[in-house]
This record gives sequence, structure tokens and C-alpha cells, in this order.
Amino acid sequence: MIFTIAIILIVLWLLGVVTAYTLGGFIHILLVIAVIMILVRLIKGEKIL
Repeated sequence: MIFTIAIILIVLWLLGVVTAYTLGGFIHILLVIAVIMILVRLIKGEKIL
């Protein structure tokens, strides 16, 4: 579940970068949250996929 949310956030961030349509720093905050969620899962030793 968390991994799915992280993937969605990363995809939204990439769309924002590619289309140059961003909401300021908000989209980058979403990316940081997504990366943190993935790192937490890795540290806990849970499966990613």
C-alpha cells in the first residue's frame, strides 16, 4: 500500500518536471515523502514489490 502511494507520488513529480507545471515546492515535498516511505520499507526489511 505504502509502496503504491510512493510510486504514484514519484510519477506525479515526474509529470510536474516534464510538463513544467508545478505547484512550487509542493511537488518536491511529495517526492521527498515518497522516497522516505521507500527507505523506511527497505530499513524495516519489507518487500518492495
